[in-house]
Amino acid sequence: MFLSERTVAPYRFRHGSSALIVSMPHVGTFVPRSIGRTMNDVAVRRDDTDWHLPRLYDFLEELDATIIAANYSRYVVDLNRPPDGANLYPGRDTPKLCPEDTFGRQPLYRSTPPSNPEIAKRVESVWHPYHRRLEREIERVRSEHGAAILWDAHSIVSVSPRLFDGRLPDFNLGTADGASCDPALAKELLAAFRRHGEYTSVLNGRFKGGYITRRYGSPSRGVQAIQLEMAEETYMSEQCPYTFDASRAERVRPILREQLQVTKEFLLRRQ
Repeated sequence: MFLSERTVAPYRFRHGSSALIVSMPHVGTFVPRSIGRTMNDVAVRRDDTDWHLPRLYDFLEELDATIIAANYSRYVVDLNRPPDGANLYPGRDTPKLCPEDTFGRQPLYRSTPPSNPEIAKRVESVWHPYHRRLEREIERVRSEHGAAILWDAHSIVSVSPRLFDGRLPDFNLGTADGASCDPALAKELLAAFRRHGEYTSVLNGRFKGGYITRRYGSPSRGVQAIQLEMAEETYMSEQCPYTFDASRAERVRPILREQLQVTKEFLLRRQ
């Protein structure tokens, strides 16, 4: 298995004491040498990474949040896809569990894409550890607080013809069409975004929530799962080398913090 050459763990983890769990499945950039040597040069740029999210969400420790952040690149295995590789958006062209090309359809591999046995190794070595930790933390937080908030943090280029038409709204909330989060909470979150008129926002638009949101969100069990897909343009340069823009980020951070405060107040009212 390629993790015999391990230099990093599958994820970074912070234990928090609040009801908030933040998952960042696409912030990793590590690619093992055994995989990297089979890839084209385009893979070196890690174009489709959710760049700088830990830095953008640098206030999470102040909220005493539990944080699980991927170390491995989504080019190794996508932690927000089902382990069987099923397409979460049937009929649409979406990247695979182990992507074969970039969002811009540039081939990642020099010759053949990963075989089924190779995909199984990556799932076992990287995907399962991340999800086992996520499951444990959800159950721990539920037992301690009676409820849990799972915030799945993402970002993406604002224009990607393969994935969506036109320009993506700045803030894209996904609750699996209301299945992963109480509709009343989702309504409050969208209203909070819309108080900031300089930004655009949508609920369950192109991005309705990936595997993590759909798998773990269960309002009847006290787990409110929300995915936020942000347009990277709101806080960084979308061109390589993908520079963080501190001035843009300073405008966005209070809005993100407000979102998490809305979820906290919602839970308090329901207890």
